[in-house]
Amino acid sequence: MIAIDMHVHVPRNPNLPDVEVEQSLKKYFKPTEVPKDADDMARKYKEWDILAVIFSVDTQTATGDLPDGNEYVADIVKKYPDQFIGFSTVDPWMGKSALQELENSIKNLGLKGLKLHPTHQAFQPNDILFYPLYDTCAQLGVPVLFHSGFAAAGVGMPGGGGFKLKYSAPIPGIDDIAADFPSLTIIMAHPSWPWIDEQIAVALHKPNVYLDLSGWAPRFIPQALIRETNTRLKEKVLFGSDFPYLPPDKWLREFDALEIRDGIREKVLLENATRVLKL
Repeated sequence: MIAIDMHVHVPRNPNLPDVEVEQSLKKYFKPTEVPKDADDMARKYKEWDILAVIFSVDTQTATGDLPDGNEYVADIVKKYPDQFIGFSTVDPWMGKSALQELENSIKNLGLKGLKLHPTHQAFQPNDILFYPLYDTCAQLGVPVLFHSGFAAAGVGMPGGGGFKLKYSAPIPGIDDIAADFPSLTIIMAHPSWPWIDEQIAVALHKPNVYLDLSGWAPRFIPQALIRETNTRLKEKVLFGSDFPYLPPDKWLREFDALEIRDGIREKVLLENATRVLKL
């Protein structure tokens, strides 16, 4: 295994209709290696010799779209345990039923973390209304992966599809949660442009906060974040591709071209994620 990809979207459940926002994502990223189905995705990751963290995002309250379902993700992991680790998703607006779904997906379905997308799910993550989700994850010992920064979802749609970027700013959202739940492992997904300095500050200040580099071709990652990856954040940065929107093999080739200090490349690609996922 050459790497752990911390950020991979499952193919849409074939029993459900497509979601409207998917077209804006494909228009923005122009993906070239979209898998036909989960079997095709597993084949690709085996060829790449990469372990992938896979998930969906439940946006039913915010968008009306039916979620893929945690059972769907868990079934993929059960079929391909050597290629995938699954994260749960819940609709944060569903209150007690979201908590029940989260507990069931971790305890009974074998998923290993929680994925949330504040912009796409239309919620302010540091609102105490959602704190029971984080408390549950802390008690279960699983990480929470939060989308952070700019969102490609809704690009070019009227009003950006109605999605509000403010929900994905690292400060106050992630910073507050990290302070209030010091035993909870938090991962900020993506370089958090236009809040890169905030993202760096939170990851430096809070021992329980990490970040992944997904969604950005390495040649475009802001230099401030590359500089910190080489120094103060060398234990905090994780590889992620955002597949199928960015293929991991191409991402890794571009990452190889960056000036990364000896020993740090291995931390980003494998060692840091191994620690976060308790592998």
